[in-house]
Amino acid sequence: MEDNLKIYKSLEEVPQEAQKKITGGRLVGMTDIKPMWRIEKLTEVFGAVGLGWYSVIKNKEIIEGANGVKIAVVDINLFVNYKIPYGLEEDLWSEAIEGTGGSTFIAKEKDGLYTSDECFKMAYTDALSVACKSLGMGAKVYWGDSKYDTKKKITTEEEAKKYKLTFGKFNGQTLEEVAEQNEWYIESYLLANGDETIKSALKLMGYEEKTEEDIKNMPIQETQKSRIRDEVDRETIKLFIQSVGKEKLSDLTYEEANKLLGD
Repeated sequence: MEDNLKIYKSLEEVPQEAQKKITGGRLVGMTDIKPMWRIEKLTEVFGAVGLGWYSVIKNKEIIEGANGVKIAVVDINLFVNYKIPYGLEEDLWSEAIEGTGGSTFIAKEKDGLYTSDECFKMAYTDALSVACKSLGMGAKVYWGDSKYDTKKKITTEEEAKKYKLTFGKFNGQTLEEVAEQNEWYIESYLLANGDETIKSALKLMGYEEKTEEDIKNMPIQETQKSRIRDEVDRETIKLFIQSVGKEKLSDLTYEEANKLLGD
């Protein structure tokens, strides 16, 4: 058990100089972590970038928000080499550690709309912080009053519907808005990976946690249909549909769609 927590324990403490209080907006009073501290810790524990760790950008997109607002979203895979922390003779690279980050591209401010030319850079930094959190980086802060812990107690369905996400491709949108656009995201991702506040809110909205088998058998989501059309030739689609006894693409389940894409 102690060995399992070796990396986690080496990354959980955040020095005071790497912390900063948020002084504006709805997260005022919460604690954020300076991005360069994460780079320093990754380098200290795993080695220089490219040798001990690296990241791969999987997706970059701009999504529409409310009232003219647009959000930049970046999805990454972080890879770390366990050779140094565990004193190994050979390289031992991790599987992909996923992270999703977001930042405002077009924001609505008191003087009108503001466009950021650094939105993807900031979204990448956010995505890296999410991936690093899976390693235990900054855990002591996240257990406390970080920007990811609003300490808000949700007790009614109406409060649950108005709860806003602070991450991912639906950053800034309410659970009610997300449910209207992509119920698959609610049922297969947030119910499994959301924090306790999100899970309790979704239960108040009538959602129940699904098993892995339930998720596999859910209908394919629209984005996966698009990926299949873009990435797989028609003959392959036709043969696959015949092999599973389906008549059209929309009948594919989540599991079947990912099998077709080779995921």
